[in-house]
Amino acid sequence: MTGGPKPILVRVLVPLLSLLVVGWLAGFAWFCRDATLPAAPVPESDGIVVLTGGTGRIDAALDLLSAGRARLMLISGVSEGLDLAALLRAADRTEDPSLDGRIALGHTATSTVGNAIETASWARANGLHSLIVVTAGYHMRRAMAEIGTALPEVTLRADPVRPPALTRFGPGTLRLLASEYTKWLLVAFGLTGSAHLREIA
Repeated sequence: MTGGPKPILVRVLVPLLSLLVVGWLAGFAWFCRDATLPAAPVPESDGIVVLTGGTGRIDAALDLLSAGRARLMLISGVSEGLDLAALLRAADRTEDPSLDGRIALGHTATSTVGNAIETASWARANGLHSLIVVTAGYHMRRAMAEIGTALPEVTLRADPVRPPALTRFGPGTLRLLASEYTKWLLVAFGLTGSAHLREIA
């Protein structure tokens, strides 16, 4: 007999692939909505970590620090050669003497995994037990997952920033969200190299 196994294979694979596609699309719709929700007020915490790489992140974190939501702040993923004064100028902020000694710069991180490692080292060195995480809404899920893996003993609180890219939905925005959603899924299911973050926990 010929062609026997093929129809059975098709009958199994087509529904399975259809289910995976429907599941991905449903999850993506939820992810898009989650990424654009406004930030809820965050309770006071020991520290703030802001991940560089997008508009408004440092400014939002500085607002939290100035408002007394935490006593210390880490700016993770700062390019070599940039100092705090330059970052404040870029955020159109003047230097505030009340913040002297409260802001640390991390220059080693070049990825979200690097942010997690940098944050874990800084939080443990300062004896912090709770952190407000500031990054873009579309990046928040992955950032929380990576930092949470590296720093399981610390309570994390999300303060997402809504960048200009999320104020309008076009092809570029959808590509960005789809890419970030897929990356988050890989992290959530332990399918990336970032699983080694457990080793530093």
